[in-house]
Amino acid sequence: MDLTAVKRTPPAAMTASLSLIRLPDVCRATGLCRSMIYQLEAAQRFLRRVKIGERAVGWVEGEVQLWISNRVDTYRL
Repeated sequence: MDLTAVKRTPPAAMTASLSLIRLPDVCRATGLCRSMIYQLEAAQRFLRRVKIGERAVGWVEGEVQLWISNRVDTYRL
């Protein structure tokens, strides 16, 4: 079997969940400010950031969406 013929791109669903988003997008999605995100992360109550460069970090978009969903489910009346 010729391995060069094998398509190596991940499925679209996997790519979407593995997208990294930067802090302003996390703030918009969660409604939290920068300092609160870092406080919650330090207290292990928010997701850990992923280092993507020398001075750049991001969060996995799918994990952020799941965190939001869990918060809504926990506090829904």
